[in-house]
Amino acid sequence: MSSISGIPSKMKGVVCYAPGDYRMEELDVPTVGPEEVLVKVTAVGICAGDAKCYAGAPLFWGDKDREPYCQPPIVPGHEFIGEVAALGPGAAEKFSLELGDQAIAESIAPCWNCRYCQRGQYHMCMPHDIYGFHQRTPGAMAGYMKYISDSIIHKVPKSVPPYQAAFIEPLACSIHAVERGNIQFRDVVVVSGCGPLGLGMVAAAKQKNPAKLIALDMFDWKLDIAKKCGADVVLNPGKCDVIAEVKKMTDGYGCDVYIEVSGSPVSVKQGLHMIAKLGTFVEFSVFKNETSVDWTIIGDTKELTIHGGHLGYNTYPKAISMLANKELPIDDIISHQLPLSDVVKGIDLVNSSSESIKVVLIPE
Repeated sequence: MSSISGIPSKMKGVVCYAPGDYRMEELDVPTVGPEEVLVKVTAVGICAGDAKCYAGAPLFWGDKDREPYCQPPIVPGHEFIGEVAALGPGAAEKFSLELGDQAIAESIAPCWNCRYCQRGQYHMCMPHDIYGFHQRTPGAMAGYMKYISDSIIHKVPKSVPPYQAAFIEPLACSIHAVERGNIQFRDVVVVSGCGPLGLGMVAAAKQKNPAKLIALDMFDWKLDIAKKCGADVVLNPGKCDVIAEVKKMTDGYGCDVYIEVSGSPVSVKQGLHMIAKLGTFVEFSVFKNETSVDWTIIGDTKELTIHGGHLGYNTYPKAISMLANKELPIDDIISHQLPLSDVVKGIDLVNSSSESIKVVLIPE
């Protein structure tokens, strides 16, 4: 094993025990085995999923219809960047890394054995070990973390500062959602929700050169950032009838692609009424509770194509490139940088959303 000198044996880290029960504790610094990588965490983002987990959403803690996804006690954090501090035997060769490199592991560590991994669809891996939720993959809200041998690791140029590099994971997700939309040059595209993912989707969708790109959000200041990301038109559903406005712009047909990323049930229903017949609806939200819609609209009325979206499937290199080449207004998107000890304050900012977009934590 090769390592940078001065790695401590202990570190401060956040531990999730239950909804609303996140504690800052002293933890052991992970040790690395064959083909494993230890990184000093330099920044970690708070995802809307992290905030919903903290709030007790059934997706993470289970209910009568599903098993719990979160496996406490666990160090949370799946949007991260780190500096390589130690390399287990074979890790340098496997991942083309050197000590001191800036590197990111994709948020899922696939098993590489299940049906989906064997088909190359690793983002749907059956065991589905996501950093920050499963015992096999503790997360990044700590001084150090370990990238296990099954990880998919990418080196990140040091020209991308850590607080920006923490946005690679959500941007990779945004790019995947845009790819699921199969956007064509003639399409009118709507992105509903201008949080971190939505703004990344606007920036990525712009690179597909659609006929018109429309962004929706309840906050005008976020819509201003959407314009910087490439939106041609921005609309506030709290101030106008967005369905009528989009239909007015499209000779009454509606949009061709609707990407839903607000996590609001209202946005789902709105999209079904706004979208044109034979349109493509992409859903990329984590909802706090179940959402019901009129499925007749999807089938007999409009014959829509419905795509879900999950994680950033084969899109990390593009996300890294977009950040390195300054292809989106990242300093407008990252609204807050807080010390790791302010994790609960950060989660509260994410949950309120009126004052924040992307909140990034910096380990002390």
